[in-house]
Amino acid sequence: HTQQCFRKKGSSSRDSCESLWLPSALMALSSRRDAPEPPDFSLLKRLARDQLIYLLEQLPGKKDLFIEADLMSPLDRIANVSTLKQHEVDKLYKLDNKPIVSLCDQLCFLIRPRIQTVKWIAEIVNVDKQAGRFRRYKIIFTPQKFCACETVLEEQGIYGDVSTDEWAFYLLPLDDDIISMELPEFFRDNFLEGDQRWVTTAARALHLLHSLYGPFSKAYGIGRCAKMTYETWRELVEEGEQKSQQPEIGSVFLVDRDVDFVTSLCSQVVYEGLVDDIFRIKCGSVQFGPDVTSSEKSLKVMLNSQDKVFNEIRNEHFSNVFGFLSQKARNLQTAYDKRRGMDIQQMKTFVSEELKGLKQEHRLLSLHIGASESIMKKKTKQDFQELLKTEHSLLEGFDIRECIAYIEEHIDRQVSMIDSLRLLCLLSLTENGLLPKDYRSLKAQYLQSYGTEHLLTFANLRQLGLLVEQQPGETLTAMESKVGKLVNDKTAGKLTDAFSSLAKKGNFRGLSKKLALVPKSGGEYDLRTPRDMAYIFSGAYIPLSCKLIEQVLERDSWTGMEEVTRLLNGNEFAVTAGSNGTEVRPRTDSQNIILVMFLGGCTYSEISALRFLGRERGYKFIVVTTAITNSARLLEALVDSRA
Repeated sequence: HTQQCFRKKGSSSRDSCESLWLPSALMALSSRRDAPEPPDFSLLKRLARDQLIYLLEQLPGKKDLFIEADLMSPLDRIANVSTLKQHEVDKLYKLDNKPIVSLCDQLCFLIRPRIQTVKWIAEIVNVDKQAGRFRRYKIIFTPQKFCACETVLEEQGIYGDVSTDEWAFYLLPLDDDIISMELPEFFRDNFLEGDQRWVTTAARALHLLHSLYGPFSKAYGIGRCAKMTYETWRELVEEGEQKSQQPEIGSVFLVDRDVDFVTSLCSQVVYEGLVDDIFRIKCGSVQFGPDVTSSEKSLKVMLNSQDKVFNEIRNEHFSNVFGFLSQKARNLQTAYDKRRGMDIQQMKTFVSEELKGLKQEHRLLSLHIGASESIMKKKTKQDFQELLKTEHSLLEGFDIRECIAYIEEHIDRQVSMIDSLRLLCLLSLTENGLLPKDYRSLKAQYLQSYGTEHLLTFANLRQLGLLVEQQPGETLTAMESKVGKLVNDKTAGKLTDAFSSLAKKGNFRGLSKKLALVPKSGGEYDLRTPRDMAYIFSGAYIPLSCKLIEQVLERDSWTGMEEVTRLLNGNEFAVTAGSNGTEVRPRTDSQNIILVMFLGGCTYSEISALRFLGRERGYKFIVVTTAITNSARLLEALVDSRA
């Protein structure tokens, strides 16, 4: 049943859970060359910690530190409580916009550059002033301070009473190949509100990587924000001093989230993606509840390549996971059984060298078995198979009326507000907009089920092109091919031009055809030894974002992809280092290390797909993202229900 629930019809996982499972190395058998080792990104953490300590020491003596809620987890990865205490931080408080109880004479605030938070700090200072209390105040903005925040300090009349500083904490390494800016608001601010202040932040983050691990020999990208980030970064490079150093990273590829919304809205079926969808991975760690830990306590677990069990299953399709875990359990039992018949010296060696490792592995194994069982219970309860079948039909463009009926039932039964919205968006994106009567009917049903306050949400989704109704001219675009057969080519060309000028930005069908995103369904898709990146969606769909990266790296440019970039509204670029292009570096290992920067968030499924592509082509992809996202986070950022 486990196998069946997560598979596309016609995909196989060589049946039994119990069959002998060989680790993901199988995927790499066809690889042409070994991928190089990634650079050591722990340097980023050390730099951030040293700068924070320096800033805290600018306020000598005892001080209380107020930390914004969403900075707690990233800070914990950089400097723990004991490090802060060593630098005279007396008490730590979570900043929650309520009156403070601190008795300390020095207050330090570690915050994101948000106007609301600055107003709250101004209130504290003004309350102290009225009470005739003298304290020293320091605001540390991270990753940078914006003029708007300083204007608020002036307006509130406290500009001279507080000192401000910047903690240039741009990048947090979550794993060997994942670096996050931990800026989830980037997506809404940039793509919905049109607020471009974070573009400079992204450019500075890129500049930091360039100066530590560059220079990059090539830069590629697609999307309006990607282009702006690239241009801002180039300005920073030209302003700074040029150092000659041996590069550790070859090329950089920037991609906007709005280039590919479909991938981020699909249900994840690789293990790491499912864990994120169900338990929410936060800053590289996850909170497993009693249902997973088989005890009364919850447990916070770091999920990275240090966890040997997790590292082997993170990129696997979920239908393979139980088979691997049961095989691992048998291997562990065999290792434990070696103790039998040992003499004292052998037992001593076993205890000192192997036992600790086996116990650790045993603990991790039982956690991941617990997590897998919990995922299975939740997903079978939701009738996950039916949901995946609907998604796959939408991606392939089949049985659309049946899909609409399923979505209507989903809305009417109030299964999940976010999931219903996700299916509506997938339907709209894959069909290049909904027919007006379908749009009106589905919208009315949604508002009746989940509340009329979601009218604002629909306005947001329309603005981003996620959920739109086809305009009268657009419905004709689906008929272009038929028209082409009826009239001569010249007239058809003119008609096509007229239609495309009317079309909105959703062009999924055209892109899917041009890039072969939906694999031909001849024969079974073997999820155990995948043949392409489609395995991350049960063989139903190759993520557009990753396919673009693959194609551009193969061609070394966007040449030959003009039709694709037209469907994606342009803004593509491919630039070689050295303005005259004469500087050609010898092909070293570092040339095969590619930095991929997702602006607006990236899913664990996309990371798994890039790891697969890297193994196949001998690349090592380093993913830098403004934040890790998934369908729920992406849509929650767009939900407006101010009644």
